[in-house]
Amino acid sequence: MEQANASSGIAVGDECKMKFLELKAKRNYRFIVFKIEETSYQVVVEKLGQPNEKYDDLVASLPPNECRYAVFDLDFTTNENCQKSKIVFIAWAPDSSRVRSKMVYASSKDRFRKELDGVQVELQATDLSEMSYDIVKERAIS
Repeated sequence: MEQANASSGIAVGDECKMKFLELKAKRNYRFIVFKIEETSYQVVVEKLGQPNEKYDDLVASLPPNECRYAVFDLDFTTNENCQKSKIVFIAWAPDSSRVRSKMVYASSKDRFRKELDGVQVELQATDLSEMSYDIVKERAIS
């Protein structure tokens, strides 16, 4: 396990990096939802999306009142009709979540994101309208 981050006190569990590598290299998962364990201050894997799951399944996995991090393996077609794939990192911090939780997730995001080598698109969202499939695809294409 990684040392705790000095600024936020958060550690990143080895499973997080291992499952991310499986998503990136082997495409074993469509998405991964991560959460910060408030008792151990460690980022852990909360849910693994199977390869046949869709973006809507990821969205449905995010709790409406709690912060999470997520990565999604996005397959899309460009305007030039080319098939592409990009890994999207989402920082989910709904307005209705606790202030302390939002602060912990915000202060830990950059360090955790750096642990996930291969993320090509980053998105922050406070409600579902900010992370619609169309917005995510638009960010991936640009």
